[in-house]
Amino acid sequence: MTSRVKIECPCCGWEPDGGAHWMCTCGWVWNTFDTAGRCPNCGKQWERTACIPYMGGCHAMPPHVDWYKGLDDWLEDELSKVEKSVPAVV
Repeated sequence: MTSRVKIECPCCGWEPDGGAHWMCTCGWVWNTFDTAGRCPNCGKQWERTACIPYMGGCHAMPPHVDWYKGLDDWLEDELSKVEKSVPAVV
């Protein structure tokens, strides 16, 4: 993704520092934003991501995708690249 995509809690605006603050039910601890919410140990896909209170967050558990700000612009850019690279069918 590009630098235009920002990660922050949609409820309070807390921005993760890139550290391993999330724990899966299997016990693995990692940065959930490195894997779009999928545990690298067991493969569980987390639909919601906790805002970490001890790091300054608010206790909320919003949908993981809602943490990404600017994602719509990134997706639009990526789709336009695909459209340009696919030859027109005549």
